[in-house]
This record gives sequence, structure tokens and C-alpha cells, in this order.
Amino acid sequence: MADRVFGYVQEPGGWCVSNAGLVAGPDGMLVIDTLATESRAGRLREAVDRRATGPGRTIVNTHSHGDHTFGNHRYGRGATIVAHAGARAEMAETGTALTGLWPEVEWGDVRVTLPTVTFEDRLTLHLGERRVELLSVAPAHTGHDVVVWLPEERVLFAGDVVMSGATPFCLFGSVPGTLAAIERLRALDPVTVVCGHGPIAGPEVFDANAAYLRWVQRLAADGRDAGLTPLEVATKADLGAYAGLLDAERLVGNLHRAYAEADGDTGSGSGTGAPGRLDLTEIFNEMVAYNGGRPLTCLA
Repeated sequence: MADRVFGYVQEPGGWCVSNAGLVAGPDGMLVIDTLATESRAGRLREAVDRRATGPGRTIVNTHSHGDHTFGNHRYGRGATIVAHAGARAEMAETGTALTGLWPEVEWGDVRVTLPTVTFEDRLTLHLGERRVELLSVAPAHTGHDVVVWLPEERVLFAGDVVMSGATPFCLFGSVPGTLAAIERLRALDPVTVVCGHGPIAGPEVFDANAAYLRWVQRLAADGRDAGLTPLEVATKADLGAYAGLLDAERLVGNLHRAYAEADGDTGSGSGTGAPGRLDLTEIFNEMVAYNGGRPLTCLA
């Protein structure tokens, strides 16, 4: 995407089929997210080693979810792993709980390897003459999202704050928080956007994600006024322009988050712990119900 800057894209981009980023420096490689399963993380490591300009490895985890962190250990004890301080705490709390949602997936050797460097607001990495900005934009997809911004190249690695071709997901974070984060990212004026899932995009991805989330807010407002549950609203909703997005069942989770925020619950968290007052197990069961009782499709 620019000189020694690569997007590692995994199609089609649905549940746990996530993207990564590679930025080569004079002494080694910066790796942005490390994927979900042993086999996928291993192939990423091979790609990193083929393109590396030295032995050093610095890992950035954009957030705590296992499909972006389970491969951390593939880079050995010499790697520096960087993340938001809150993401590190979430990783320690939730462990490998993600694997329990899809026990049929061949996860292989996945582990929780915690970040060794954390920050709260922003951090600058220097790869030779190249400046890499790590920016906290939470709450958005989770309570502790980080994006990776290359200002000279105008390349943005956005993590799961925005999705490309897949349904945005704010259950673990915030709907208005994600909308605010999108405006911050738009103001950076990127040319290229690598989302956490789906094809590489341009700045048009901000409009697409923002429009979907504003639609979710309208559905939630109307549904609450009508006394309907999030699942009832989702079941009745006409997806319209969003029918082609992967993982449409995420609408249920997004509506639960929007309902909670409309009720004044602004807490957000992760994993097995409840973000605010939400029952995550029940919400995932409702997503299955929305999906006609079929398990959520995970191709990891």
C-alpha cells in the first residue's frame, strides 16, 4: 500500500476472519494484530518473515479480542507487544473464552500472551525515519480500541472500529462512541484504510459505517417507543442497503447496546464480563435466534 507497508487481508472477513498489517523498518517488522487460529497465525508469521528487513518484531494489538491477539505468542519472548492498558486487562480477564463460541473451529495452539508495553491516549513508534502513531479512539468497537496511523503515507489500520463489507459491531463498546471515533478517523484524511475485517478500503468506508450505525440508533429509538425488545426490532427490520453485509445477526447485539445507552448505561467492557448490564450469553443466543436458529457462521 506504500513503501514496505502491507495489508494482510483474509477473505471473506466475517466472524474471526480478521486482517493484519505489516510495516517494515530498518531493523525488523511492525505487525498489527496476529489473527485467530494457530494455522492462520502461522501463515501470517511466514509472511512477516519473508518481508522482514531484520530480526526485530514489534506487535500492536488494536483491541483485546482473540481474533486479533491469539497469535501473539508466535513471535517469541523477544517481541515487544503494545496495546492500550485497558485492552491488556481485558485480555487477562477473558482468556481464550472466544473459542467457546465456536467449538467446531480448529483453533489449535492459541494462547493469551499479554502486551508488554501499554499506554492510555497515544504513543509514537519510530521505524527508522518512519513515524507510526498509535491513537486511542475508544469507546468504539470495544472499550479500549487503538488505531495505527502512518501520517506520511496516509495509511490507517483501523482495527474493528470500522468494517469493510461486514456488519459493524458495537456490543462490547459504544454506538455513539464509534460514531465519534469515525469522525476522528475521517479528520486524519487517510487515503487507504485497512479495516479489521474485509477488503482494503478508502475513506468511503467511514460513510458506510456511520450510516449503518445511525440507522441502528433510529431503529432503537423507534423500538423502545413501541415497547419492543431488540430481538423483535431486529426481526422486523428491513435490512435494505445493509442486506449484503456479512454477519447481519450483529444487528441484535448493536440494538442491545443502543438500548442500554439510551437508558443511560454507558459502561462498556469485554468478554465474559458484562459491558454495563448486558447479558452477553443471552445476546449471542438471540443472534442465533435471529439467524433462524442456525449457529453463527465462523470460517476461522
